Amino acid sequence: MNSASGLEMSTIDIRNEQMFPKLAPNEIDRLRRFGKVRHYAPGEPLFVTGNVAPGMYVLIKGSVRVTRRDPLGHSAPIVEQGPGDFVAEVGQLSGQPAFVDVHAIDDVEALLIPPENLRALMIEEPELGERIMHALILRRVALIEAGTGGPVLIGAENSPDVIRLQGFLARNAYPHQLLDPAQDQDAAKLVEQYAPNPSDLPLAVCPKGTILKNPNETELARALGMVPIDERDRTYDVAVVGAGPAGLSTAVYAASEGLSVIVFDARAFGGQAGASARIENYLGFPAGISGQALTGRAYVQAQKFGARVMIPSEVVRLDPTETPLGLHLTDGRRVKAATVVVATGARYRRLGVPNLSDFEGRGVWYWASPIEARLCRDEEIVLVGAGNSAGQAGVFLRSFAKKIWMLVRGPSLAESMSQYLIDRIKAIDNIEVLTHTEIVALYGSREKQLERVRWRNNVTGEETEKPIRHVFCFIGAEPATGWLRDSGIALDGKNFVLTGSDVPSDARPSNNGSGRPLPLETSVRGVFASGDVRSGSVKRVGAAIGEGAVVGAELHVARADGAAESSGDAQKDSGTGSVGAMGMRLNPHCTPERAHQEATAAPSGGVVPAYSAAGPDRGR
Repeated sequence: MNSASGLEMSTIDIRNEQMFPKLAPNEIDRLRRFGKVRHYAPGEPLFVTGNVAPGMYVLIKGSVRVTRRDPLGHSAPIVEQGPGDFVAEVGQLSGQPAFVDVHAIDDVEALLIPPENLRALMIEEPELGERIMHALILRRVALIEAGTGGPVLIGAENSPDVIRLQGFLARNAYPHQLLDPAQDQDAAKLVEQYAPNPSDLPLAVCPKGTILKNPNETELARALGMVPIDERDRTYDVAVVGAGPAGLSTAVYAASEGLSVIVFDARAFGGQAGASARIENYLGFPAGISGQALTGRAYVQAQKFGARVMIPSEVVRLDPTETPLGLHLTDGRRVKAATVVVATGARYRRLGVPNLSDFEGRGVWYWASPIEARLCRDEEIVLVGAGNSAGQAGVFLRSFAKKIWMLVRGPSLAESMSQYLIDRIKAIDNIEVLTHTEIVALYGSREKQLERVRWRNNVTGEETEKPIRHVFCFIGAEPATGWLRDSGIALDGKNFVLTGSDVPSDARPSNNGSGRPLPLETSVRGVFASGDVRSGSVKRVGAAIGEGAVVGAELHVARADGAAESSGDAQKDSGTGSVGAMGMRLNPHCTPERAHQEATAAPSGGVVPAYSAAGPDRGR
């Protein structure tokens, strides 16, 4: 019954039993209190691609067909499921749009569990919850491998804007496909019809039919329904700004303790850690784990406990004079929170080369993923940096590049890189480390595509110029604190956030008192900082995650001290239900009937229909 015909998914082949576990009748009975039984006639949709799925379906009688459908009209069966199976993937934890079509094959009786109650299930039925969660994650991995259910990007794979959009979707674990109009006839017809000017490319064809011309990340996210519309009049217990390791750790610990949590990030979850190809010295992972895999698990874990994650959503201003604290977003929205955690991390420093900005995204990269790696296959490249991130990038890129010139400004790697990485780099024959060396000039084509690089040895003064089209930069750290301007939060001389006893007494007029500020609290009462953005923090993934846990504990101290008011009473009045783990209750207003109406509705009008043509199934 669980046949994966018509779709080549390696994960399905390898982990079929884990991806599609069956629930026994007594286990289904344990889940009944979380949902309501619904019935579907043959051919009736349970939900369709692009519409918000109403939750997880547990099949009691009958069977359903799960189908992959792309925006160009191509479809293929993925799997058929029957009694004891459940229909969902990890997006149903947070009410995200569906990536597949699900239709009843015969008369179906199913238990529909809405997202809020699905999260409650994970907490109150831990044994079943673990099996279900594992399956949901594996299903998302399979969807990503096949590019199922997401947008189709149309453009050349080496186009800077294609790389930009692919990077955004990949970092957010969002399925997508790429079609090159030079090789695909359907794509070429779409370009002819909708993109007469080269500046219109790439096109992004969305699941519900919208066609976007060279969109920015926010426009694409809005068209895909990635960012849910939140309650404007709600006050959260905690607002976390930044979804790197420190921010996600804070979200997990705070939400698991019953606090209502909302998390913002301007681009993607993971932060700088997400750029690490493999972290091998993080406790508990002897075989190593990629930064994106580690933070991806934390991202799902935070949602399991009820945290709302808003990506991409950029916070541009914190107003500490508002009560509760006010966070202002780029789209004009204002979010209220009793406490705020600053976890915006740090960015890699930019090279001191005058025309650097001309080549960013056109040969100069701050991220080493398979997307960038494929561009430099069998070429000589430059890698700038001497920290662990640079070392991990070098080890990863060595399988693609013909030669890696690793430029280090200092006398050796030993000052800032772990010994295991130093030893590994020494053993790689296509990586050459040049110490006391930095880039002094970049040269490119008329289209501003990087073509040549010149570097200088600062001891001998000797300069070298080579035909190189790709430079990867992993140097230093500049704190992302520009949005805190005029907030009253004290910063050190390098603009990192001061906390605890490091805050000068004359810089904390609103945060003086017995035991305040707390160790990770800033000069503004109720505002905390954790991770790389904090002055004096250890710039390691493990340290950032640990600080997130510490902040989680300090939030309770601050609340008990009367520094911030809980939003519990407001939640009860609004009838929205708790989103934390402690005291979690089922949401009487989120009925399966209401959710299902939106999931199976036809796409709304007012959008440009996608070109549809019969043809073979497309892979990513």
